[in-house]
Amino acid sequence: MSPGLWAGFLLACSAGAVARFLVDGWIGRKWPGPFPWGIFAVTVVGCFVLGVLTGSASRGGVGLGVLTIAGTGFCGAFTTFSTYTLQAVRLAEEGRGRAAAIYALGSLLAGLAAAAVGQVLGSV
Repeated sequence: MSPGLWAGFLLACSAGAVARFLVDGWIGRKWPGPFPWGIFAVTVVGCFVLGVLTGSASRGGVGLGVLTIAGTGFCGAFTTFSTYTLQAVRLAEEGRGRAAAIYALGSLLAGLAAAAVGQVLGSV
C-alpha cells in the first residue's frame, strides 16, 4: 500500500472507532437498559455501509482504495467483532442468557440482511 493509502486507512480506523463510541453512547442515553442497542445499531449500520461499498465495487463504482479506507478501515473499526462479542458475553455473565442469545443471533441476522440490502442498493 502507498503511504497515502496507509494514512487514509489509519484516519478511517480512528474515525470508525470514535463514531462507534459516539453512536453507542448516544443510543445508550436514548434507550438505557441492559440490552446493548447502541452496538446492535452500529453492527447493522456498518454491515449496510459495507454492503453498499461492495455492491458498488462489483459494478466498478468504487475502487480498491475506497474499499480499503472506508470498508476495512472505517467499517472495520466501527463494527468491531470484539465489541459485539463482549456485549453478548456481558449479558450472559449477568445471567441474561436469553437476552445474550437474542442479541447475538439478532445482530447476526440483522447484519446479514442489512449487508444484503446494501449490496443490492450499491450495485444499482
